[in-house]
Amino acid sequence: MRSLGRRVPHPSQLLLLLLLIPGLQTPAGGSSGLSELKVRVRLPDGQVTEESLQADSEADCISLELHKPDGTLISFTADFKRKNPRAVRQAEEVRSLEQLHMDVAVNFSKGAWLSPHIHNVCAEAREAIYTREEDIKFWLERGVDGSIFETLPSQSADLSSLRRCRLVSDRWKPCLCHYGLSLAWYPCLLKYCHSREPSGRLSSYKCGIRSCQKSYNFEYYVPQKQLCLWDEDT
Repeated sequence: MRSLGRRVPHPSQLLLLLLLIPGLQTPAGGSSGLSELKVRVRLPDGQVTEESLQADSEADCISLELHKPDGTLISFTADFKRKNPRAVRQAEEVRSLEQLHMDVAVNFSKGAWLSPHIHNVCAEAREAIYTREEDIKFWLERGVDGSIFETLPSQSADLSSLRRCRLVSDRWKPCLCHYGLSLAWYPCLLKYCHSREPSGRLSSYKCGIRSCQKSYNFEYYVPQKQLCLWDEDT
């Protein structure tokens, strides 16, 4: 959320951004796929007004309403089922591969202390939630109870004694599992535009998003190779 630029985001970028922002409310009586966001924007003449944006994931469309200071109401709707539905998006920035060694397990029952999203996102992986030692230090400094974390054998034992799972033939032996993840397109940064106020002072305001591509390579301990069978194919 560190970029400068002047490009206005494509409607599809706005749609994805709305769907990713947590806490968007579904209006009472409305469609379960409808989310709404209100933002303050600066107009070309320097005045500030409010935009109301709605994203309907079921209908594949977004709507925008803008009240101009002169009383004009502007309504904009983008129908992605009939408006250039075959467009292929390409990230503006390709970020380097990040290697992450996940050497600590997280207690699922206490995971809400770290993030309210863990309960829903990790419900099917209660015994396989991982984090890193450097992240733990950050949380402990901010008062998080250390009992939420459990040291994995791979952290205290000699790592040279553990082989990558694809190299282990016995499915009941512990090993180091690898998992690669690539995000081809996601909104990664806010873009800022500049305007000059009547006083002559230059000010900046949010005016869009920047898209990125990012890849991760996770490495973590598993007590049995059979919990990491996909590693045989990578």
